[in-house]
Amino acid sequence: MSAEDEIISSLILNGGLEFTGIDIDSGEMLYNFTNKLEKLNPELHKAAQHYFHLEMMNLWEKGFLDIDLESKDPVVSITDKALDNQDLDTLNKEERQSLNEVIRITNKEW
Repeated sequence: MSAEDEIISSLILNGGLEFTGIDIDSGEMLYNFTNKLEKLNPELHKAAQHYFHLEMMNLWEKGFLDIDLESKDPVVSITDKALDNQDLDTLNKEERQSLNEVIRITNKEW
């Protein structure tokens, strides 16, 4: 088992990652980070947050999200563009996954 596999296994066993489904295209198992990740692996938590923020800015720039950047505690919401199949087709797989995660988090229906 590689060092990376051991880290992933440890995170799953200790509750830092949770199974969320299977990628329909690749058959790979999909996981989400939990709130335990920050204590279990602070470096990975920081990297994941950085990536997520970059993805949010990308989706905002493309018009799929509304974010009040002036706010101390910005609220993120989806736009009508995020529900339009033609617009969604312009996103790559990673962007769609990030948008789906925002929709899941905000409990918006797809």
